[in-house]
Amino acid sequence: MDIQNHHIVKSYDAELQRLMSEIADMGDVALTQVEHSLLALEGRDATLARQVIDGDDAIDTREREVSHEVLRLLALRQPSARDLREVMAALRIASDIERIADHAVGVARLSLAMPAGEGGFPENLHALGLLTCDIVHEVLRAWRATDAALAHAVWQRDDDLDRTHAVLFHDLLARMRQTPDDAAWCTHLMFVAKNLERIGDHATNIAENVWFVVEGESGLS
Repeated sequence: MDIQNHHIVKSYDAELQRLMSEIADMGDVALTQVEHSLLALEGRDATLARQVIDGDDAIDTREREVSHEVLRLLALRQPSARDLREVMAALRIASDIERIADHAVGVARLSLAMPAGEGGFPENLHALGLLTCDIVHEVLRAWRATDAALAHAVWQRDDDLDRTHAVLFHDLLARMRQTPDDAAWCTHLMFVAKNLERIGDHATNIAENVWFVVEGESGLS
């Protein structure tokens, strides 16, 4: 390889690493949004909920910046093989992270709309929130390390999240039947749980893209 080509390759590698790092940092911000939305819900903290809602524009902006950078790399560098997989995965992962943040905003908005003076926070909703945050944390770790095995482990945990969500949903339905006055409160919590379940789905998408980058094939089993 001549000196000019060496510098071109080195420059491209640096650009790709910056892109991957930017997406991971964006993911950390989205995860903090999820965590804060749950804290706002559990503590009925309107100020924190509004901070989550107000913070969504910054993540939207970062997602657009990532999209522009991906298009620039595709146009100027014309990557191939694994490099191309990394660039295309970056575009999809940034979109999933932006959607994770959107669902955090959904939880924050629901916390502001929760009926006042209702019963305590359900333990299995707390468990669902912890599981969701842990899955997002682990899939971001898999992306940073381009770790296919960790991505696969995250993908498998989506079944646990779905089961936890299903149990919570049925518990809330039972409470609505037993205590009709709690129907509005339970309905809000069902929507919270649905947002968390969707966050898990987007984390699974990220895991599949990490697998695609490393293994060169779509789909996990």
